Amino acid sequence: MKDILFVQTGTGTDVHGQDITKAAVRAVEDAIYSNSMPGIEKALPNGSLGNMEVNVRLAVPLDREQVDTQVIKQMIPDGNVQVEVTEGGMATSSGIILKKENDDNDLMYIVNAAIEVGA
Repeated sequence: MKDILFVQTGTGTDVHGQDITKAAVRAVEDAIYSNSMPGIEKALPNGSLGNMEVNVRLAVPLDREQVDTQVIKQMIPDGNVQVEVTEGGMATSSGIILKKENDDNDLMYIVNAAIEVGA
């Protein structure tokens, strides 16, 4: 990406079930779903959303290899989307193990997302 136009950030949590992709999806939703980019096309080459570059960075505490990056890419409707999974976020106790919620242990996963949009 040559020019970053803006960065959106978000946090997502999976309290039960230890599903790191679910926490990552929630972090991306938190970052993008309350934003509007009405002038973005004017800043992109040829005025096309297809020329938008999107870098999704996910800070994940555990199970990094289990993040389904294709699910994350599908969340971004336009542009060339890249997903990078790095160490970070937090794994902490939820205080309870709920078998009906598919808990293997009492950990909840917290993921941070930074989404760079540019050209």
